[in-house]
Amino acid sequence: MTELTPEAAEALANGADLAPQAGILAQYVKDLSFENPNAPASLQMQGQPKIEINVNVNARSGGQDMFEVELKIDANARTPEGTLAFQVELLYAGLFRLTGAPQEAIEPFLIVEAPRILFPFARRVIADTVRDGGFPPLMLEPIDFGSLYLQQLEQRGALGSETLGNA
Repeated sequence: MTELTPEAAEALANGADLAPQAGILAQYVKDLSFENPNAPASLQMQGQPKIEINVNVNARSGGQDMFEVELKIDANARTPEGTLAFQVELLYAGLFRLTGAPQEAIEPFLIVEAPRILFPFARRVIADTVRDGGFPPLMLEPIDFGSLYLQQLEQRGALGSETLGNA
């Protein structure tokens, strides 16, 4: 059993809840761009477009247990001939407060759970923007941020062992 610090024991005795807590304070569009450079020809496209999607997650401390998590989604569609039909870029963010979380739990929360919370809202923004641009809505498939995080950890481990091996 883990022993409590004197301050934690006093807080617990006074009825304080010491369990880790996470809350979302705000979520917002930081940047949104849509380009339809070849309209109206791109709106008359025949055949299925080739769609390319890139997603990145960035997190940074905002001080006092607050963290900003950004979900950056870039998507473009090209005609079968290779002409750009549309391009959409979204930087969607959330401000999260984490209290009482152990240090080792903060990064997984910010890179896995926070984007999982933000993604449905960012997905809707992308779908609406593409639809408002004259195309059928682009419905992004759900993303397994947990698997992506584990892959990232494996890559870090491989890089770390290579670095240690070369030292």
